[in-house]
Formats: sequence, structure tokens, C-alpha cells
Amino acid sequence: MENQKILSSSFRDPSGFLFYQDEILYRQVNSSYKEEFDHLIDSGLYDKLVEQNLLISHHEVENLILSSDTSMYKIIQPKKLNFISYPYEWCFSEFKQAALTTLEIQKISLEYGMTLKDASAYNIQFINGKAIFIDTLSFEKYTEGQIWTPYKQFCQHFLAPLALMSHTDIRLNQLLRVYVDGIPLDLTSKLLGKGTRFSFSLLSHIHMHAKSQKHYEDKPVTAKQKKLGKNSFVGLIESLNSGVKKLNWKPEGTEWAEYYSETNYSDVSFTEKKKIIDNALDKIKPTIVWDLGANTGIFSRISSEKGIDTISSDIDPAAVEKNFLNVNSKNENNILPLILDLTNPSPGLGWDNNERNSFLERGPVDLVFALALIHHLAISNNLPFYKIVQFFEKICNNLIIEFVPKNDSQVIKLLATREDIFNEYTIEKFEDEFQKSFSIEDKIKLEDSERFLYIMKKKN
Repeated sequence: MENQKILSSSFRDPSGFLFYQDEILYRQVNSSYKEEFDHLIDSGLYDKLVEQNLLISHHEVENLILSSDTSMYKIIQPKKLNFISYPYEWCFSEFKQAALTTLEIQKISLEYGMTLKDASAYNIQFINGKAIFIDTLSFEKYTEGQIWTPYKQFCQHFLAPLALMSHTDIRLNQLLRVYVDGIPLDLTSKLLGKGTRFSFSLLSHIHMHAKSQKHYEDKPVTAKQKKLGKNSFVGLIESLNSGVKKLNWKPEGTEWAEYYSETNYSDVSFTEKKKIIDNALDKIKPTIVWDLGANTGIFSRISSEKGIDTISSDIDPAAVEKNFLNVNSKNENNILPLILDLTNPSPGLGWDNNERNSFLERGPVDLVFALALIHHLAISNNLPFYKIVQFFEKICNNLIIEFVPKNDSQVIKLLATREDIFNEYTIEKFEDEFQKSFSIEDKIKLEDSERFLYIMKKKN
């Protein structure tokens, strides 16, 4: 049918695929996967995983057929997610939780006579701050003696980036933007260095695994190599689980992670800013908000506490880590902290640059917060106002944006180490450029501050 569109990320799996019809997401289960799917449902594994919030729920749909496809067994409709994130956008603790969730699902699956046939990080999303598995077709029946098929994949998608983030540099998860099928283990081994060989889990699952891969890369797999008793199978999963749990990273105080402890806001202006945003949310009534440059998510919580799905992004891994730790410790809902560099946002990746959507392709959204952000874009990154306007015009229908003038202490700080070539960084130029694409619904000067808060609506 003409109004059906198969997802570009869903073409590799012979068991089925995802597609949209009338803007509703469905998953086709192919006939070739009938036996596995029935066992998943009939064994009670599906109910167990859904009950523990480890697997996305679905319901079966009748009388919905994709074109004239005769390979269909069932059509299911999974629970809707308002935003899809990717591993290179996750902070350390999000990555760690995603890895442990995958292993927990594997352990439970064995109890029901099943195992995961793949362990891709892209099979994980976050709902209310908790990792959840979204690929219902990733399960297969367990056969005594089989190896864990996705062992290499798990190590490359989860263990390698976690180890590099923990032991080498927190920013190395960005390698996943280059290696979309996980960071190669030989590269991981080199970057980790010899010091990590004293860790049994990293020695066995990274260093020796990389060496073994190199040794066997041009050799056929023998039947003897493929045998793995169930106890050994369980031992492998427990070893990976233990190794992941031992990996840690403490968000050190960075310039932006400590931003609000050094801000020039008075209590009065800070409180007023929160109130303005709260009132604007009640008027606009968005279903999803992107808070760009959110730092630790103080203003993101104004929208998330109203039940609005809020993507709380920042360039600083330490700020995002603190944000996510708060989400978990306080059981906060509707908020997803992510790492995002607005001057180089996540691009389209994979086959035909189309398997993983760019950040911009995941919009536009009802509302964007751009608070204490404009001076970083215009001055730190030399972006003219018209370019900034074009960007916001692409991603949102409504905008709450803060103008920070040159006499503000934060701008003075930015200009302290560089020549002031920003003659057009004025409030008049700011308004002129934004009014070409947005109507200014409200303009409020914050008390005890020279800053202005604008409520804008995209034209047309």
C-alpha cells in the first residue's frame, strides 16, 4: 500500500522489519521466524521481560498486510517512543545501564530456553531513565552446546566503548560515529594500553579476544570451536556482567558541569526565569521538548515534571552524566539526558547514510529551549545570527530563547582571550534576524539581569 514505509534501519533482519502506516509504527514478523516468535510468547519469556520493564511491549494487529507480502506471519504494534537516541549520544552511566540490561535479558532468556541472537547497542532505548530492549525479534531458541552468537558484537558495542570511556578518555564513545558496528577490539586493545591487562575481564574479553580474532580471521570455524556447554555459557555471561559492573567513571568538575554554582544569576532572576518557562509550557502545551545546552537539566525538569517528554542535551559529558545520575536516583520520568555538540550534531550514519537518523531528522519538535546558549553559538563558534535562525527553523515550531548581551559576565569571560570581532552581536540584530522566520510572542527582561527571555513561534 502507498501509505506504508519500511524503516531504513530495518532491512538487515530476515526475521521481520519495522514500517510506518498512517504515521503508526508496526513490526512485521516473517514466517521464517514463526517458531521462535511463538516460543517467545508461549514460554512466558515475553511476559516476564515486559513485566520487569526490560522489553518493549506490543500488541498484535489484525487485517494489516504489507503490500502483497506472502512471507508475513504476524503484524505487531510496539509501544510508541517519541525519540530514538543512539549510543554515541549516551553518557557513561547510560551506556553501562544499557550493557547490564542486555546481559540481564540474556540471563533470563536462558531460563526460558531462549538466547539473544544479537546484542546490538541500537536495540536499547531509554524510557523514564531506564534502559529497555526494543527488538522483539532478537530472540532464538537455545540449543545445548551452542556458543553465544553475539559475543563479539557485545564486546564491540558495549564493553569496548565502556572500557575506553572508563580507562582512557570519556570522549572515546564518539568512535561509534565512525565504527557503527562497534569499536574494533584490536583498536580498543591498543588504546587501552598494557595497564588494563591486569583486569581479568579486559584481558580476556578485549585483549585476548582481539588477539584471537586476528588469529582466526582467515580460518574456517570448526565444529569443535563452536561447542560451549550451558555452564560455560552462563559463566561467560556472568564474566561479562562482572566486568561491566567494575567499570566506573566519576564526572569531574568541569567548567560546564559546575556552571550553576558560578552563574551570575541572582535568586530573583533565576526564579523568574523558571516561572516564565513554566507559564509558556502551559500555553504552548508541547508533547516533546528539546532542551539544548541543558547542562545538568535544571530547566528540563520544568517540562519533564509536567509529563512532557524532554530531551536534555549538552556538549559536556560530565554535565550529562550528573543529569542522568539525578534522573536515576530520584526516579524522574520523561527526561532523557544526551551528549550533543550543536555545532557538529549527530549525522545520518550507516548504509546510504540512512540507517541512523541525524539529529535534525529526528525533529522538528513542538518546542526547543535555547537558554544561555546564543553567546556560545555566536561568539565561541563564530556563527552569524542568520545561520542560527536557519538551524532553529528546521528543528522546532516554538522556541524559548535567551539573549545574553555583551556586558554579561559570561560573554566578557568568552571575549577575555580573543579579539572582539562581533560588531553585529546586538539585541537589535538578534531580533531582526529571528523575526524573518519567527514571530516574537513575548519578550521579558529578567530581574536583576541584563538578559532577555523570548517566546517565539515559527511563521507559516
